[in-house]
Amino acid sequence: MNGKIILAGHQPNFLPWLGYFYKIAKCDIFVFLDNLQYSKNSFINRNKIKTSQGAQWLTLPVVTSGKFGQQILELTLFNKEKSIKKIFRTLELNYHKTKYFYDYFGKFQAILNSNIDNLAEINILLIQWIIKLLEIRVAIKRSSELNNIKGTSTERLISICNSVGANEYFSGFGGVKYQENEIFSKARIKLKITDFEHPIYSQLYGEFIPNLSIIDLLFNCGKDSKAILLSGKN
Repeated sequence: MNGKIILAGHQPNFLPWLGYFYKIAKCDIFVFLDNLQYSKNSFINRNKIKTSQGAQWLTLPVVTSGKFGQQILELTLFNKEKSIKKIFRTLELNYHKTKYFYDYFGKFQAILNSNIDNLAEINILLIQWIIKLLEIRVAIKRSSELNNIKGTSTERLISICNSVGANEYFSGFGGVKYQENEIFSKARIKLKITDFEHPIYSQLYGEFIPNLSIIDLLFNCGKDSKAILLSGKN
């Protein structure tokens, strides 16, 4: 294997936070882990935005009744038309005074208004749109489309790395809880933990709130978003 090929992976979350896109910007290949089991009340179908009352959840409800154990790629939206109208109203109410809101809101609406009711597909379209806005160059793959993926946890990540020819895995902070460095070493794959430091940027409504959806950054900072994302500074 010649050269360094960095892979990062994550579930296809709904409008992820800045650290998610920092990982994408720092890797060569990003894999959507779309065939993992859905975890209720996770970031897969919700994320936080800022309002005059503080942070608030923005949620895309999914069908869960009788669907225990379903994979992320199997999730369908619940009462989609009503749900997305509520999201549109919430975003417009809280962000219409930001400088760049109307630069991005139309495309966001178009993606959610498409005839797609599969959550993973919607999330991936949104993430790919934001990757393009941020001018990030990265190869995108889905774990459900890779061959010979085996094991769970660390072994599964190694299997994904081997499948695409990656020799370095770029992990988020949360991976420290379950990833085993010794197993990566034996597989000759370097494990690197993200050095992301959340930047401070201009927001509406007073004191800065970190760890919100990337759309908070986009609506407030527009074309400066990528530089802010990668700087980790004010």
